[in-house]
Amino acid sequence: MTVREQLPTGRSSGPRSTTGGGVTSPLPVARRRSTGSWRSRLEIAVLTGPALAVFLLFVIFPVLAAAYYGFYRWAGYGVPTQFVGLQNYVTIVQDPTFLAALGHNTVIVVLSLVLQGPIAVLLALLLNRKMRGQTLIRVLIFIPYVISEVVVGTGWSLILQTSGALNSALQAVGLGALKVDWLANPDVAIWTLMGIITWKYVGFAVILFLAGLQGIPEELTEAASIDGATFWQIQRRITLPLLGPTLRIWAFLSVIGALQLFDLVYIIWGQYVASTAGTSTMATYLVVNGRNAGSYGYGNAVAVVLFVISLIVALVYQRFVLRRDTEGALTGKGR
Repeated sequence: MTVREQLPTGRSSGPRSTTGGGVTSPLPVARRRSTGSWRSRLEIAVLTGPALAVFLLFVIFPVLAAAYYGFYRWAGYGVPTQFVGLQNYVTIVQDPTFLAALGHNTVIVVLSLVLQGPIAVLLALLLNRKMRGQTLIRVLIFIPYVISEVVVGTGWSLILQTSGALNSALQAVGLGALKVDWLANPDVAIWTLMGIITWKYVGFAVILFLAGLQGIPEELTEAASIDGATFWQIQRRITLPLLGPTLRIWAFLSVIGALQLFDLVYIIWGQYVASTAGTSTMATYLVVNGRNAGSYGYGNAVAVVLFVISLIVALVYQRFVLRRDTEGALTGKGR
């Protein structure tokens, strides 16, 4: 039983619980709240602590270390002592080879969106319909994505050599006039790279779009069909707008991946042919002029520049493109 003891001022001293001898004691409400608050904080710390530690150790610390070494002329061993300030960064922005690599990355970003996006959307719309061999086709499209970049790069470099399988096949079918130096010709090499990238990564986009299509209610398309809308009108008016969040997420991943492209270019073209063929990237420039040249301070500066460019692109994209999706996911005060 709970009684309320009146103070001389007429205010009650709060809820008290009676004991067997008639003695009252205050209920520990505040203590329970404090205990629950500390318990929830402890649970959050235990669950997020390992992930936060790994993030700090393998992401934040390397970035800070690269920024530190970027101010030195450093050979990669011992304590850096030759401080050069911003000289490494000045050299980067004035180097025409780096600017060319930055231009190649920009072209790869644009072509990745222009080529992979429409192809992946069309394939996803096709595979979202009931058809024979649907599962097999999905697997075949997705297989290139799970193959190692080393295997892909080595295989395509052998196929696309001047005397490789592709030119030999063209010669065999009477199309010898179409034989091209697919890897060394600057007018063709960038399109060769985009063909390989599209072949490898379009499967990921297709699977991502198929997952997004599963969340679109069938009632909407059925109602539009009953009202007389054609298949392409349904896709343009209903499917694609509702698939917008998935498209924007894929575009973000594609842009960041294109900015950091390294392995396929380095394996297929090597450290010397890439720059002359017009396929070098900022990442290959980093390796060639940093590690391979024994100039680790300069290489760290290039890594910082690449990180800053990717960060700026990510923040701008999130601010102007993904904002509508993140705001739609928030409730209450966040909305």
